Amino acid sequence: MTARKTTKRISPRTPPRHPPTLPGLGELEAAIMEVVWRTDDAMRVRDVLDKLESARQPAYTTVMTVMDNLHRKGWLSRELDGRAYSYRATRDRLQAATDALRELLADSGDPTAALLHFARSASTAESRALTRGLKERGRRR
Repeated sequence: MTARKTTKRISPRTPPRHPPTLPGLGELEAAIMEVVWRTDDAMRVRDVLDKLESARQPAYTTVMTVMDNLHRKGWLSRELDGRAYSYRATRDRLQAATDALRELLADSGDPTAALLHFARSASTAESRALTRGLKERGRRR
């Protein structure tokens, strides 16, 4: 009988899921905003920490510091609730994305040219969405 060589199968490691980031937000800031945006309720630091989906669980004080930074940047409002703050998003995800797009256009050096370049290179679905938005805007005026 010959000895069989056994090889250990290693399953490919799935990379950690990273939340989509918006300009002006770091990775943990974006993850915290994702948690806050998932609820209409005010959230304490502990609530956010418990709901963070992260390969590495940050420390309570780290989350508290980041939420304080988000408050100073205008992403979160806060209200003293007993001895701790309760936080809410100051704008929803769609408003934040819209603000980020406006900021990107403004930072392009030539916002009109950047917008026109996007419109010319837009996919069919993007073109339809832009057309629909412009028609809706025209009806409101």
